[in-house]
Amino acid sequence: MARRSSIRGDIRLRRTLRNIHKTMDNELQPAMLKAANRILETQQQLIPKDTGAAAAALRVYVSPSGLDAQIGIRGKRDNRRFFYLRFIEYGTKGYLGGKRAGSRNQRDTNKSDGEHFFGKHPDIPARPAHPWLRPSMDVNREHVMADIEAAVMRTLRKASRGVGNG
Repeated sequence: MARRSSIRGDIRLRRTLRNIHKTMDNELQPAMLKAANRILETQQQLIPKDTGAAAAALRVYVSPSGLDAQIGIRGKRDNRRFFYLRFIEYGTKGYLGGKRAGSRNQRDTNKSDGEHFFGKHPDIPARPAHPWLRPSMDVNREHVMADIEAAVMRTLRKASRGVGNG
């Protein structure tokens, strides 16, 4: 969710907020957690469900400073288990009539997963995209940005007044 940019003011603000986090309690982490949970709820509603296991595997991580958040499939085991979510999100091209999409050359080797033989040129239909990652961020963008901006302003105001921990 949070992106780093090369704009000089953004880097200075991040450094200032990181230093404030080291010396006093900031309000960024709770605000970022609230925003991330809001996006997570939307993702869980938008993700296509067959068994519901993929929706249940979505997680939120917010850094202790509150400057970075990660929402989605986290961890090596879940990434391996739910590898197919990228195909659902972006769709597939498919192989129809022995031709690849875009009339590219055919593959001359057999298609097999070691146990099952699929033939040299199996008919695999293209699957449409069912996006759920980007729309979940787009739907919540205004609320999330307003909450985070307010938390940044409160934290900076508290730091400028010199209010410490507690």
